[in-house]
Amino acid sequence: MLDVRRLRLLRELARRGTIAAVAEALSFSPSAVSQQLGVLEREAGLPLLERTGRRVRLTPAGENLVHHAEAVLERLEQADADLAEARGGLSGALRIGAFPTATRTIVPAALVALARRHPGLEPMVCETDPAEVAHALRAGDLDVALVHAYDFVPAEREPGLTTEPLYGEAMYLAEPARGASATAGTPGAPGAPGAEACPPPDQGAALRAHAASPWITATPGTLCHTMTVRACQAAGFTPRVRHRMDDFAAVLALVAAGQGVAVVPQLGATGPADPAVHLTRLVMQRRTGLAFRSGAGAHPAVAAFGAALRAAVPPDLAGSRAEA
Repeated sequence: MLDVRRLRLLRELARRGTIAAVAEALSFSPSAVSQQLGVLEREAGLPLLERTGRRVRLTPAGENLVHHAEAVLERLEQADADLAEARGGLSGALRIGAFPTATRTIVPAALVALARRHPGLEPMVCETDPAEVAHALRAGDLDVALVHAYDFVPAEREPGLTTEPLYGEAMYLAEPARGASATAGTPGAPGAPGAEACPPPDQGAALRAHAASPWITATPGTLCHTMTVRACQAAGFTPRVRHRMDDFAAVLALVAAGQGVAVVPQLGATGPADPAVHLTRLVMQRRTGLAFRSGAGAHPAVAAFGAALRAAVPPDLAGSRAEA
């Protein structure tokens, strides 16, 4: 009989590529991972891995077994959900991954509602970049997480995970105002005080106007950084990045100080209007979804958090739902 824990290791090896990465993600030693995979091969009765020096890759039999492992693990998640439903009354920890703008604007209200309806549940929020969510969910470090995708950075399908759409956000070009009156009297778009209410007729022109300007982006490796670079490249230039940071409040403060321009999402531009920052609506969108392990969507705790999140989404965001 194949061992589920070893199947999970094989699945992680297929996703992460190296035994060292699997060991680091699951808090094992590389030798322990290699030993368990060797036992799995003996259980299977044929080679599952091909070893070339320090590198390994799955054989066709190994790849086929990973597909079966995905189905087995999904059924186990469904079984866990059924048991939780049968027990009745939610209790225990719910490990939640969320990115900063959602944590600041939507998650707190969802947690208040969750505590009111399910006082025995203990939500535990951890700031997690969406690029790291898939590994954290599959490793069991998170139970549920918010993820996002951009028009220029579509979400890739992650085997073993399911994502449900939550809301969409407008995107804005943030640039230093030419004077204190530059934003005064400008119609405000929902969630972005002082922003232009209508999208520009040519998004590329709005970005190309700053082809020679210094840019402020998120740190490399994040979806936000990739989004800005690709949007600029689609407009015909590569941005000259001066500052890199992931806090949109800090990004807007640098824009106000004349340190560069940036592309920011709607939730990153909430709060009192800064007369030193001019926001122009772009023909782009950021779409946020709720991700969890396949089969776990029916788990009462996951479902309860999802319902609380949807109730906490501001109406101007809920009206622009799009598939994440």
